[in-house]
Amino acid sequence: MTLSAANEISVSGLAQFPDDHRGRPLPTGSMITTRIMELRKRRGLMVALIGVNIGIPALYLSIRLIMHLVDAKSYGPAGGYDSFSNLVAGVMFIFGFVMAATLGATAGSADLTEGVFRHSVVTGRSRVALYLARIPAGLAIIVPIVAAGFVLVCAVCVFAAPTKLNYQGVTVPAGLSRPQLVAWAQDNAQTVDCQFPYQGEMKFLPSCGPFAGNGGAVVITKGGQTLHKATPAQMRTLAAEVANQDYLDYSRTFLSPPLKIMVESGLWLELEAAIGFVVGLGLASLMGSRTVPTVLMIILEIVLTPILATAHIPHMINFQRGVVGLATAHLEPTALPTVFGGHWPSGGGLIPESTTAAVLVIIGWLVVWTSLGAWRMATRDV
Repeated sequence: MTLSAANEISVSGLAQFPDDHRGRPLPTGSMITTRIMELRKRRGLMVALIGVNIGIPALYLSIRLIMHLVDAKSYGPAGGYDSFSNLVAGVMFIFGFVMAATLGATAGSADLTEGVFRHSVVTGRSRVALYLARIPAGLAIIVPIVAAGFVLVCAVCVFAAPTKLNYQGVTVPAGLSRPQLVAWAQDNAQTVDCQFPYQGEMKFLPSCGPFAGNGGAVVITKGGQTLHKATPAQMRTLAAEVANQDYLDYSRTFLSPPLKIMVESGLWLELEAAIGFVVGLGLASLMGSRTVPTVLMIILEIVLTPILATAHIPHMINFQRGVVGLATAHLEPTALPTVFGGHWPSGGGLIPESTTAAVLVIIGWLVVWTSLGAWRMATRDV
């Protein structure tokens, strides 16, 4: 048998083996599973993820539960909508992004920092597939952790919610329609006129504090206008106007978070965590390290984004709209207080941006950073 004939037989024998897809850019299930195991073995990182996303909300709610049990008159129930909104918009949104970015930075630089990048490459697997396998692997870790912390918050805020609605320091019946709130306000005119927020010109003084009593007497003359103490009929009219003006704000106040708001808030938090992970992964792959990308992501979320999301800087509005944190904030459920600005969404605290533009910005960040990370992975020297 000649040498060429032997080679042909060998080649034909190799052709009988199934294609293992080593050169294909899409990751296989085994590659993703391996990446999950590699990340889960980092116990310090896992403890930090669980401690921040689950431990901090659990500690906050536990303290409130203990305080309420010890002195119920001085400390209100641990749950309720106020606790829910404060934790979701004030804690879990920010720290969920930071911890997801930390996980992404670790996943994007693990091969280089541990010196095993060469061993991953010599397997013959596509470098792009090796990079893309880290995305579902990281999401498989961060998504359940964020979900667990959020479910804990929802459970406590629903089952330990107050039984009376407190609005502007006044106990108000919950779930009233606009006509019902107006009727209740007219029956409690003095309380509503004196304590509820009102934007409008006052032509008389409500009977509050030193002005309490029967109306009609001249009280003060200022700027050529004489103000009188309000009559009972004027108090009822003003109360109806105040109730109509404050109804939108009242309608966003609940004893416990409704199911719709909990679902929307949970999906919103998961979106923020996914963005943090993907961006952190791409940045770490591009820079080839973990520490610097993590610090940069923390600065972006805690320092730069709050400034760029609320400060109206001339000639930079379009640049500010390109910040992913601002885009994500515009997708926040409307019943929550707006992050970064501290105002309701209708209060104008954030730089204005359409929902379509916000979605395009988020997609752009995910695509660009994934492309940059995969490109650097494919072109890096072994």
